[in-house]
Amino acid sequence: MTTDARRTFRALHESGTFLLPNPWDVGSAKLLEHVGAVALATTSSGFAATFGRKDQEVTREELVAHVAALTAAVTVPVNVDAESGYAADPAGVAETVSLLADAGASGLSIEDYDPDNGALYPLDAAAERIAAAAEVCVKHGIVLTGRAENHLYGVTDLGDTIARLNAYRDAGAGCVYAPGLTDLADIARVVDETGAPVNVLALPKGPSVPELAGAGVRRVSTGGALAWAAYGALVTAARELLDAGTSTYLTRALPRDLRDAAFG
Repeated sequence: MTTDARRTFRALHESGTFLLPNPWDVGSAKLLEHVGAVALATTSSGFAATFGRKDQEVTREELVAHVAALTAAVTVPVNVDAESGYAADPAGVAETVSLLADAGASGLSIEDYDPDNGALYPLDAAAERIAAAAEVCVKHGIVLTGRAENHLYGVTDLGDTIARLNAYRDAGAGCVYAPGLTDLADIARVVDETGAPVNVLALPKGPSVPELAGAGVRRVSTGGALAWAAYGALVTAARELLDAGTSTYLTRALPRDLRDAAFG
């Protein structure tokens, strides 16, 4: 099953545009598969929320167990947000990738933000980490995504972002990703100047999926958005119950037949 999923995931990157929604637990993964998602991706912030924690506060062991649970529960490929590799050096990044491969990952991303220092890794160091990850990914047929985090941390220099993505591509990443981009012209420039499959994060003020497809984007993911939408619905329902004592939120609940079909 893992071999087939990895083959499928690689094929999805060859042409066209596909959606890569991000579940945060097994239930949401099964529902997304049931409604037609051809591939899924974990979300670091959404998964951290299941523990009542902030993003970047999940351990490597917890992530590996999460990935194993997801890949055992669904048949579609699962891409993993591996944050910055859960390691201080390239060898440690490679070890993390090996663990995620054993857990059944079909793809994974490594970002260039160092949470310990609160800054981006220097480009050479970031590329070395991607190269270490790529060596393991090649052995397992896993799609590696190199992430440039500039636009999530206030660095708006698109030229630097593209230079980073090209370095990660050259180091072995099969897909590149700069979360936070919302201008269609900037996104099209990333597609043109990297020449690699590009992932874009769907955002409220960003382009629509058809617009992204027209710009040549290969895949569109949601990050933690679906998790936060679900938690937002929970809070809205709870406030109605606590403040008004009514339960009209049940009219918007997941239909039982869909629950039974997805979880049966």
